[in-house]
Amino acid sequence: MIVHLVDGTYELFRHFFGAPSRKADDGREVAATGGVLASMVQLLEDGATHVGVATDHVIESWRNDVFAGYKSGAGVDPELKQQFPLLEEALDALGLTVWPEVTYEADDAMAAAAAVAARDERVSQVQIMTPDKDLAQCVRGDRVVQVDRRKGTVADEAAVRARYGVPPTSIPDWLALVGDSADGFPGLPGFGAKSASAVLGRYGTLDQVPADAVDWQVTGVRGPAALAMTLRSQMADALLYRRLATLDVDGPHVGAVDEWGWKGPGERFEDLAGYLGAGYIIPRVRQVARDRGHLA
Repeated sequence: MIVHLVDGTYELFRHFFGAPSRKADDGREVAATGGVLASMVQLLEDGATHVGVATDHVIESWRNDVFAGYKSGAGVDPELKQQFPLLEEALDALGLTVWPEVTYEADDAMAAAAAVAARDERVSQVQIMTPDKDLAQCVRGDRVVQVDRRKGTVADEAAVRARYGVPPTSIPDWLALVGDSADGFPGLPGFGAKSASAVLGRYGTLDQVPADAVDWQVTGVRGPAALAMTLRSQMADALLYRRLATLDVDGPHVGAVDEWGWKGPGERFEDLAGYLGAGYIIPRVRQVARDRGHLA
């Protein structure tokens, strides 16, 4: 079987900014939720059987406690933010497994689920469906891959190495050096994607990089002495940023693969689809459920 792990937060943002507004009868903005729901129906129509969707039920996480500048819900459009609970309700009604994260982040839940699925011998492939850079750390060979549905691309371990210049296991270290504006940590001054790739491509982790540039066995890096000094003097910051970028595969409770199997929609699905102005997906869901023996 193939396991599909979906970044519900990314999907909600994508549809909110990419689709025209739609108001429910009570005046609530619902277009993004309806768009994500239709996207998940398409995933089922394309053959997905085991699906987990992770959301940031509360955008803040434990990372905000250890780094003040980490991303938060501040500045998020209220009409987007208030759709998170609605999205989780709609996905649950569709019959999908939903992980609404509070202490952890959606990315942590996907990483944890990928680790669970990768250990299951019945799983032929795990598809992590998000373009977020930090999820690249979960890619393993062609068994655990990263899928960008919008671009229609699939990244296996070779593709991660080609893009970042480092193996998936070094992605947290790479992000620690270059920073991640989406998550709100800056990286180290002077390090760019190429220099970080060159250094970590040779040494793997921050801890293994020699303190003095004269010991660097790296080519094509400009100003190695200055970079080495920066890393040496700001190592504590780099290690903190790596901690922020490292996904927690042990914290979130995601259950077992068998629990993620789709068994058809729940009783509230059709009412919710109608509320969202997405009644057109009801016969499509009925057909998929009927084809799989979940409806008479």
